[in-house]
Amino acid sequence: MIHQLIQEQTIPAPLEAVWTYFATPQNLTEMTPPEMNFEIMRGGAESMHAGQMIEYRVSLFPGVKTRWLTEITHVIPQEYFVDEQRIGPYRIWHHEHHFLESENGTHMTDTITYTLPFGPLGDIMHSLWVRYQLKKIFEYRYQKINALFKER
Repeated sequence: MIHQLIQEQTIPAPLEAVWTYFATPQNLTEMTPPEMNFEIMRGGAESMHAGQMIEYRVSLFPGVKTRWLTEITHVIPQEYFVDEQRIGPYRIWHHEHHFLESENGTHMTDTITYTLPFGPLGDIMHSLWVRYQLKKIFEYRYQKINALFKER
């Protein structure tokens, strides 16, 4: 089954500053909940560009780290970028990040389209745990981004 999570946020900062922050892969560590033990292994030192491969390790369950490799597939600076999983816990992971200047700062929309492996078992895992975890991760990021840009 195909699932989708959409989150919108108005960030109290100009588009250029928000874009610069999100186009710096190393900032993923800062906006990921600490209990996930997020660690970039390679590909995160350069500014984001199409074709960039970023490999990291993350704890999806306490004490269990998994490898995740994403590719930045599309980039239009200060408008949007897309990351897609190449190796990782999902069967499909397609994450669009859209940015739009607004009178209150920058409006950002995340659209994550994903499916889990394991067929019906994956759908049960989604209902019982994955959906909740993704919402929790993106809620953490929402709060963290608001706090970071209010400090600037």
